[in-house]
Amino acid sequence: MKTTFEKFSTFMYLSSTVLLGGISLMIMLWAIYEIFVALQHFSPHKEFISIVLQSVGAVIVAVAIIDVAKYMIEEEVFRNKELRDPKEARETLTKITTIISIAVSVEGIVYIFKAGAKDLSLLVYPSILILTAALTMVGLG
Repeated sequence: MKTTFEKFSTFMYLSSTVLLGGISLMIMLWAIYEIFVALQHFSPHKEFISIVLQSVGAVIVAVAIIDVAKYMIEEEVFRNKELRDPKEARETLTKITTIISIAVSVEGIVYIFKAGAKDLSLLVYPSILILTAALTMVGLG
């Protein structure tokens, strides 16, 4: 029974990883499509920059999804689940927290460019995102 459950669990992680990879690929392709459509319609300069920044944000999210999928495949499919110790758990938490912090930081930077192009009063929210990412890394230390 235990072996059957382990095989089922591994299959579920593998399926989830493939699904996440497919979703991230679709997000990236959609971002490229949006830029291509904006180039085709010769949209105004500010609108084009907004579309490009939105596409950059989408690609960043897609890369974060790929990192999570990569972690899942490395830790849950390829490695023996019985070999867990506190050091491995700490390394795993460090990886995931770092991935999240990087994604939040880059999103904050993208939103700073967006807000700077629209209204300087909107810079507060992206700045809070970057501060949150920095505090996450300090907390990790």
